[in-house]
Amino acid sequence: MASNICTRLEIAIFMVGFVCANLVLPMCGNISEVFEYNWAPNHIISQGDQIKLTLDNVSGCGFESKKKYLFGQASVQIKLIEGDSAGTMASEGPVHDELDFEFLGNVSGEPYLVQTNIYVNGTGNREQRHTLWFDPTLDFHTYSFFWNRHLIVFLVDGIPIRVFTNKEDKGVLFPRQQAMSIRGSVWNADDWATQGGKVKINWTNAPFFSTFRSFIIDACELLPETDDIMAQCGKLGRFWWDKPAFVVLNRHRSHQLKWARRKHLVYDYCKDKARFTELPRE
Repeated sequence: MASNICTRLEIAIFMVGFVCANLVLPMCGNISEVFEYNWAPNHIISQGDQIKLTLDNVSGCGFESKKKYLFGQASVQIKLIEGDSAGTMASEGPVHDELDFEFLGNVSGEPYLVQTNIYVNGTGNREQRHTLWFDPTLDFHTYSFFWNRHLIVFLVDGIPIRVFTNKEDKGVLFPRQQAMSIRGSVWNADDWATQGGKVKINWTNAPFFSTFRSFIIDACELLPETDDIMAQCGKLGRFWWDKPAFVVLNRHRSHQLKWARRKHLVYDYCKDKARFTELPRE
């Protein structure tokens, strides 16, 4: 069986139960104070410290944070459905910025593929795909973004699987001007996800559930009355993620990244000469 289902998470905040956003001091709120269900709320189930996003042949569903953030770190624990799910960080508009976790299901017996992508000013096409070193449907695992003016790091259970470095000096765009909101969704992606859309969802196995819990965000919260986001969130040295220790990966994290790439990287857009007549500058 295969199911082409995608669950999205986008840079703003989501947590099951409570969410904490750290500007100067920690601030926590009830989930209804931080998030709103912006797509098919009747398909979203809140159960104690967990929330389930449901997909059936009628609809998927999704949520979005009420506030936006610029730079910091966000993580969530997810137990995936036996199919596809995806995670995304995004700002709004045709020139939006976006950071994606997308979990692509396969036929039974084949591993999940974790696809990451980065959009800057509305342009993506920066996909990497990894296998996982565990079955993400059996238990909860932590998926995280780290983002500052120097680099973006995608982490799984604290292990970096991808780093996107700021190379604006080489003419490469980098997302650092737009605040983002965190969103989550589950949706039908059988037109592209599994084997390029060749394997379709078996709706007799519906409904499908993707379960979230323990979302934590430590980022600069953009206040609604503030127009100048760089004045609020971009001042160097104000936050921990601006410290010199976070300009590059430390030695331990660098070794972990090399391990993840060597053992689990199965596709890198930077090496796809068939797709790009001229390889991306980065």
